Amino acid sequence: MTTTETSDMLRRVLDHSSRADPYPLYAELRRTPVARQEDGSYVISTYREITDVLHNPHLSSDTRNLSHPTAGAEEQTTPAFINLDPPEHDRLRRMAMRHFGPPHTPGLVTGMEPSLTATVNGLIDDFAGKEQIDVVDDFAYPFPVTVICHLLGVPREDEPRFHLWVNDIINSIDYDPRTDPKEKLDNGVQARKDLRQYLGGLLEQRHGRPGDDLLSRLANDDGPDGRMTDEEIVSTANLLLIAGHETTVNLITNGMLTLLRHPQVLQRLRDEPGLVIPLVEELLRYEPPVHIIPWRAAYSDIAVADTVIAKGSQIMLMLASGNRDPDRFHDPDRFDPDRRDNQHLGFGSGIHLCFGGPLARRETQIALTELVRRLTRPRLVADPPPYRRSPILRGPIHLHIEQGDG
Repeated sequence: MTTTETSDMLRRVLDHSSRADPYPLYAELRRTPVARQEDGSYVISTYREITDVLHNPHLSSDTRNLSHPTAGAEEQTTPAFINLDPPEHDRLRRMAMRHFGPPHTPGLVTGMEPSLTATVNGLIDDFAGKEQIDVVDDFAYPFPVTVICHLLGVPREDEPRFHLWVNDIINSIDYDPRTDPKEKLDNGVQARKDLRQYLGGLLEQRHGRPGDDLLSRLANDDGPDGRMTDEEIVSTANLLLIAGHETTVNLITNGMLTLLRHPQVLQRLRDEPGLVIPLVEELLRYEPPVHIIPWRAAYSDIAVADTVIAKGSQIMLMLASGNRDPDRFHDPDRFDPDRRDNQHLGFGSGIHLCFGGPLARRETQIALTELVRRLTRPRLVADPPPYRRSPILRGPIHLHIEQGDG
């Protein structure tokens, strides 16, 4: 396709009218694996090329290495480690991981399983007597929010405050000055400031007061790399609070939607609970919670496939398109929990592989297992359901289902 044609195709992908089913558009994009856009950026849509870029040390995750920084790029703040490159990325990720997983806290996720199961079943208990429920509002949102608040040490009762900030931040990620009102960007910038100020206030209360939550541990524990600065702790907490629930909400909701569309798989999961492990991996390929990495920056001129990408160019990685690439996955548009060699891009790849992936996996495994076990004859009210605005973090904004014999 020509540059104009690929730019038009990308606009269609990003348009909200395509949110319910962007996959045919991804198939069109894959005809040109590395496509230059009219603004000089590049879109990469095939599995091999995406993985090559994610493992390429000449690609940067730091917006400061873009020739033309993206609108709303944060200034005068410490970026979260997801937006940094080695060695700073590696140092901060190691420091956070000391308190979040192996090798220093290897039992974190498994140790949480009783409380995860109890939280899930408590939410499902509240479905009693309801003929119709919203999987998002009644279940998929409150579950991971409760979990990440507990882990970080954020008061659960403050959720209404940071929920509004997170929504504005997510809405501003895909801000396009050519089509979006400036208010969308301004709201996102202000929400980032408000959320950082809020987390900074919580951090101040933790200094000198060691506790079990992550904010307390980061504020008071010195490891091999020393201690994070307050600004680094706030940036890390900001990242984990947002990513720790937004992606899991989508993963659980997409999972329930997919099962309701495949009743034979739903029944099989009910009969074979162990199926949930490969099923969630297939879900991460088939309907991932993150569809797009909106940018990487080239440190220098690099060759991807047969295209030379100039230094400083913005690169957009279409993860969900790579997950449906027929050159990598057999019959990619079929949901198959028995799929072998399922090295999907649902949590990315390379040094930025999702930090919270093990927790999100276990949350989703428990959530889907218990929903399928306890709901009676669940069925969709509307298909497709209404979707969120974001093409990057893609999932239904509501998923209404009926249960029982009504």
